[in-house]
Amino acid sequence: MKPTVVVLGSGPIRIGQGIEFDYSCVHCVWALQELGYRAVIVNNNPETVSTDFDTADALYFEPVTLHDVAAVVRHERAEGVVVQFGGQTAINLAQPLEQAGIRVLGTSPRSIAMAEDRGQFDRILADLGVRRPPGAAVNSLDDGLRAADRIGYPVLVRPSFVLGGRAMEIVRDSSSFAEFYREAESASPGQPVLVDSYLAGTEAEIDVVSDGEDTLVPGLMEHIERAGVHSGDSMAVYPPIGLNPEVQWEMVETGRLIARELKVKGLMNIQFAVVDGQVYVIEVNPRASRTVPYLSKVTGVPMVQLATRAMVGRSLAQEGYGSGLWARHEGQSRVIGRQEFLALGEPISPVYAVKAPVFSFQKLGKVDPALGPEMKSTGEVLGIDRTFEGALYKALVASGVTFRSRGQVILTVAEGDKAHAVGIGKLLVDQGYSIGATQGTHDVLSRSGIPSEPLKKIQEGSPNLLDRLMAGQVSLMVNTPGPAGQETEHAQRIRRACIETGVACVTNIDTATALVRALTLYASPLEASCMTLGEYLATPQKVN
Repeated sequence: MKPTVVVLGSGPIRIGQGIEFDYSCVHCVWALQELGYRAVIVNNNPETVSTDFDTADALYFEPVTLHDVAAVVRHERAEGVVVQFGGQTAINLAQPLEQAGIRVLGTSPRSIAMAEDRGQFDRILADLGVRRPPGAAVNSLDDGLRAADRIGYPVLVRPSFVLGGRAMEIVRDSSSFAEFYREAESASPGQPVLVDSYLAGTEAEIDVVSDGEDTLVPGLMEHIERAGVHSGDSMAVYPPIGLNPEVQWEMVETGRLIARELKVKGLMNIQFAVVDGQVYVIEVNPRASRTVPYLSKVTGVPMVQLATRAMVGRSLAQEGYGSGLWARHEGQSRVIGRQEFLALGEPISPVYAVKAPVFSFQKLGKVDPALGPEMKSTGEVLGIDRTFEGALYKALVASGVTFRSRGQVILTVAEGDKAHAVGIGKLLVDQGYSIGATQGTHDVLSRSGIPSEPLKKIQEGSPNLLDRLMAGQVSLMVNTPGPAGQETEHAQRIRRACIETGVACVTNIDTATALVRALTLYASPLEASCMTLGEYLATPQKVN
């Protein structure tokens, strides 16, 4: 009789979340079956492949709770449970399951708890010499205010043990701290609220596969938007385009150190902020992340299969891998070390891949499309090309960003984004586009010699931005919101009007810069090359 392993899904969670967990659970089931196990799924989300009747050897359509999972394990006489592929819902059951006498496969519940507990993990990073933004876990508003004063504003306020950046906010002063603290507190009752220094640097992340000794990094991803936009709502590029090799390798080495210290067996995701060349760890998740399917596809590394095999005792060496960074160079794919990576002097992949979020703002009428720490996307797409700009353009088109050939590009940006608006304006004017701008942005553009038409805000009378939108005279809107708590109803109304009239509305200055950069090379989707990933990898010549 085959030994049985129970795989936990994510359960029903918020719209747009959980696809990566479903992917991971299904691939875990297939890997277990290949290894000779009977694989059982526990999940009660009907909108998943993992709950199809023929995916696993048995399906229990039950809530992912301690009571229900324990009952299934006992009934099936299972050898153990896999919690790493079901997101936060599943990972939160690791310790309760162990306390109930049930074996948790892969990374131990103790190690998972060390990664999830702020105090313990801070001590681990300090011992390893790894930088982390100053922060604190607090249990009251007064403690939070004192922590924020000690750390220094702006701070990132967020609840513990939630998915998708729920109730997370960047707070810039003490006057608005109480409001956002209470939201974070109510999102995770009984758990500490986390207060961290907000670092406005470049965000990047890695996913690692570890067998407890060796640690494989399939790839590094650089976020196009700076830190402050939830990773699920930001675009990311593989391989990185703006991080120097020393910084990239520090991330690889940090992943190896943390994985070895925690004795990770399976998957782990680490998110970083890079400020002035200094690398900071901002979050570690000892589980599958949304980038696992993305990296598995573009690197060819079967991450979930390797992680599953590591959980049942197989080493990376036995699977033909080892410690280091996965690279595709000179027609070969292999693991490389620090010296070889630093000596390459070129990207570790012959293709660029850009992940872009997909939003459903047209169907979610009361949602402000402005991006921030709380996730709003309901899907994602992947653009692949020989050039970064080509991959970026494909990702934007596939995600639903439409750029009308007729009409003005309107720029109305927050005070902190006005300097970046100058670069955007120059690129647009050089490409022959006409620019309209609200008074403050218009003044900045004019001082830099960039022509634009001054336009009124809604509250300043007609004709204004809204009138021009409704008249169909706008091809693109760049509207970046001000600090939390200082946004006006008029600004939100403009962004909603863009959604309702079908005008692409970009609410992040980094996204806008990337979009305009892509438009300098491509006037329409027909100009982009179209090949499969396999064809790109097999074609040595550069494709424009």
